[in-house]
Amino acid sequence: MNGIDLMIEEHRYIKRMLVVLRKASYRILQGEPVVYDDFYNMADFVKTYADDHHHGKEEQLLFNRMVDELGDTGEVIIKNGMLVEHDMGRFYMAELKKALASVAQGHDEAKIDVIANAVGYASLLSRHIDKEDHVVYRFAQRELSPETLAQIDAQCADFEAKQTEKKVQDHYIHLLESLEKNYL
Repeated sequence: MNGIDLMIEEHRYIKRMLVVLRKASYRILQGEPVVYDDFYNMADFVKTYADDHHHGKEEQLLFNRMVDELGDTGEVIIKNGMLVEHDMGRFYMAELKKALASVAQGHDEAKIDVIANAVGYASLLSRHIDKEDHVVYRFAQRELSPETLAQIDAQCADFEAKQTEKKVQDHYIHLLESLEKNYL
C-alpha cells in the first residue's frame, strides 16, 4: 500500500463532504430550517474521518518524518503550514457546533455563524487539500528516503487495517453517500 496515494484517495471523500457542507449552508441561506442531525453527521464525518482517520495518518506517520528528516524546509511547511491549517479546521468545527447549539436554543441570528463556519471550513480544507496533493506530498515523495517512504507505507497499512476492523471507512463513506443524496 502506498500511504501517500491512500491519503490522496481520502481527500476525494473529504472534498465531497465539503460540497455537502456548502449545499447545506446554502439551504439555510435560502430560508430552509437547519437540519441538525445532518449538520451533526457532517461534523462527525469531519471529526472522525477527516481529522482522526486522515489527519491522524498525516500527523503521526508522514508529517513528523518530514519535520525530522527534511530540515528547515520540512519544518516550515509542516509546522507553519499544514498543522496550523489542521488546527484552524478544528476551530471552525468547534465554532460550528457552538452555532448549531445556539440556533437550537432559539437564537436565529446564529444561523449566520453556522453558515460562516461551515463554508469557512470548506474553503480552508479545499485549499489545504490542493496544497497537500500538489506540493507537500510530492515534496515528501521526492525528498524522503526510499526507506522512510517504505516505513510510512507499512505504517499506513497497519493503521488502515485497524480502522477497517472497526469499519470506520465503510461507515463514513456510507454516511457521506447518504448526505449527498439529501443535498446534491
